Amino acid sequence: MDRVTFEPAQEADIDRLLPVYNYYVRTSTATFHTEEIDRATFRALLFPGYPRYDSWTIHADGQLAGYVILARYKPREAYDGSAEVTIYLAPDFPARGLGSAALTFVEAKARERNFHNLLAIICGENTASIKLFEKHGYSKCAHYHEVGRKFDRWLDVVSYEKLL
Repeated sequence: MDRVTFEPAQEADIDRLLPVYNYYVRTSTATFHTEEIDRATFRALLFPGYPRYDSWTIHADGQLAGYVILARYKPREAYDGSAEVTIYLAPDFPARGLGSAALTFVEAKARERNFHNLLAIICGENTASIKLFEKHGYSKCAHYHEVGRKFDRWLDVVSYEKLL
């Protein structure tokens, strides 16, 4: 991979990014949606609707490789110093350093926007995401046992945080 770039997500990107998300809905526990979502639902995920929060497309060697979201953690003002980080990579772009590049990028954006804390909410069996966030200095701060059910299994959720 020669070059990774990030662009603000646009309305026109929805139709190219929705299949990436729905791939994970169908095939993994990276998301707890159990049915593929439609364009309107995905649009609400991609565009949080608050000025400090945003989404970016990830491009590797000029090809769309996924997206990263800096989203509102909870809809109460006291939480507005924190943000949740979400990264989804197209399935043909794994293990190429894109997750690290996206996390480094979104952390810089979070610092520019004066966030105090970043959070990652991860399925407990998603070891690749856990390793990514740990590699970047995130610490496990919560473990919720059997809070989600997908593919006829109860799944844990872990939370990771990084103080900026």
